[in-house]
Amino acid sequence: MKQTTNLRINGTSYVHEVEPRLLLIHYLREVAGLTGPHIGCETSICGACTVAIDGKVVKSCAMFAVQADGSDILTIEGVAASGTLGAMQEAFWNEHGLQCGFCTPGMIMASRQLLERNPTPTEAEIRHGIDGNLCRCTGYQHIVNAVQAAAKAGA
Repeated sequence: MKQTTNLRINGTSYVHEVEPRLLLIHYLREVAGLTGPHIGCETSICGACTVAIDGKVVKSCAMFAVQADGSDILTIEGVAASGTLGAMQEAFWNEHGLQCGFCTPGMIMASRQLLERNPTPTEAEIRHGIDGNLCRCTGYQHIVNAVQAAAKAGA
């Protein structure tokens, strides 16, 4: 039996009838057409699907779309304003914090929340803040550099 979800994603309202077992990541990609959050593991280990729900980062493969009913969701697409990269996105670009880009949306979302909670993190705090997101390419140093640059820029 389908259930109605009423979500606000990146400032736009979405109302759909969905199967109760539909994962939020699949709702975002297949129903809402937002392909920025990636499907990596579907077990909440890699963090490629990370989005912000009501201001808190969540791995969207670990919850059902119906559980997010009534929530305000921010995906990587909503971070850029009017075609301009957000400060964290810009820092990732400038500091080469990405290679293949698969983990980047989740890393950026987690890093944004880290700076919201701690605007001047140490390197150790940055590494701890992103430890729920896996990168298979960069070795993390460029990602850490990007978060440090964004912090210095007041992101």
